[in-house]
Amino acid sequence: MSQPPVTPLPSPRTLTRHLTMELVTPDAGVPIDTTVRYSSRDPHALRVAFHLLGRSPVVWCLDREMVVTGSHTPTGAGEVHLSAAPDGDLLIRLGRTGRCATIRCDRDRLARLVRETFLLVPQGTEEHHIDWQPLLASLRR
Repeated sequence: MSQPPVTPLPSPRTLTRHLTMELVTPDAGVPIDTTVRYSSRDPHALRVAFHLLGRSPVVWCLDREMVVTGSHTPTGAGEVHLSAAPDGDLLIRLGRTGRCATIRCDRDRLARLVRETFLLVPQGTEEHHIDWQPLLASLRR
């Protein structure tokens, strides 16, 4: 049986930004260097690498739409929740209830980064940037 022609994928595009975020603790905020990466091959995700003292980075994935929504109204699912802080920053809660970390970040800087991702992959066109062939090949086995 013949297969339909495969539409070539657009060239992959990436975006990397270094941001200082803050671990919220009862006593004081603790600055954390982070690297936020975006790839058009995984067009819904922002990968945030938290660079902790002498350890390999801890990486969490955030949905870029969730970041937009969380900047204005509380949102979240599972182990990732976002909400606007009273001072205008963005609060990101990572982990299970009772075993989580709350991170504060500059909402405007993260929003700029998300806007840049929408320039690389406009909203509604994400599926055109995903390489579906490996998934389809595994389903045929």
